[in-house]
Parts: sequence; structure tokens; C-alpha cells
Amino acid sequence: MYRMNTKLLYQDTIETPLGVMIAIADEEMLYLLEFVERVKLEEGIGRLRKKTRATIIPGSTKITASIEKELSLYFAGKLKEFKTPLCLLGSPFQKEVWEELKKIPFGTTHSYSGLAIEIQNPLGCRAVARANSTNRLAIVIPCHRVINKGGELGGYAGGIQRKKWLLEHESSK
Repeated sequence: MYRMNTKLLYQDTIETPLGVMIAIADEEMLYLLEFVERVKLEEGIGRLRKKTRATIIPGSTKITASIEKELSLYFAGKLKEFKTPLCLLGSPFQKEVWEELKKIPFGTTHSYSGLAIEIQNPLGCRAVARANSTNRLAIVIPCHRVINKGGELGGYAGGIQRKKWLLEHESSK
């Protein structure tokens, strides 16, 4: 039984050309969008539940419908910027990095060290990489656009093959 003052979040699944994604949202914002195979996904959902003091139940909202539509357009090559409202749950530093990630233009890449410079923290390359890895809004906050300074792809929680595919998809549009 749900307590009346418990926040409800709704978890839906979205089929994409790269596999199934999980979207968690309320009626106002998207809290999580991840590939189901993401490393430590269950831990991330647990942290979300704890941070929001929410009960997460199966279901859809206008926000999950919105992100599903936008993802469909993105994968069809018809959308370059997402408009679904996002809830960024993190430290002020993480939020700063995530906001900077959203500024990386579609079809381009940026380095971790370049991002550190952009946020006025030129020695914070590792901290930027860590904040990048804690992003829970895959594709929408384009952490896949961040590569190593030497041009190597680096890591991606959704899998390096997906990162490669996403970068190739974006560069071809």
C-alpha cells in the first residue's frame, strides 16, 4: 500500500535500434533514461528512489511518451536537440558538468580535459570524467560525445559499441 505523501515515479520501457531503454518519470520531468544493460542500473534506480523518496511503479506518463517520441525522431535522424524536461539529481559540480555536456553540438565530440577547461576547472579532468559517468539520462545528456584527448572513444556505461554507433549516427546527419 502506498502512503498518501509518497511521491510516485513511473517506469516505462522504450524500444530503440540500440536496445531497450528504461525511462523513469513523473508527470513533469524525466529522471532516468538508460539502456537496460547499463552497468549498475539497479543501484542507480535505488539511489534515485532514495533521493526522491519515491515509489517507482510500472506505467507511462506524458513525459515518458514525450521522450519515446523524441528518441524515435532522433534515431530516424530527424531530431538533434531534446526538449523533454529533465530532473538533474546530483551535486552542484555534477549538474555543472551535465549542463556543459548539453552544449556539445550534435555530430561533434569534446574531450574530458576540454570540458574541464570550459567549466573553469582545468585540473579537474578526472572529476569531469567521473561526473560524466554518473549521468543517468543517456543520449539526452550526450555523455557519449565525450572522448579522450587523443581521440580514443574512452568508456561508456551503455557499452562502447553503442557509443561508437551513436557518434557515427550523429556525424552522418
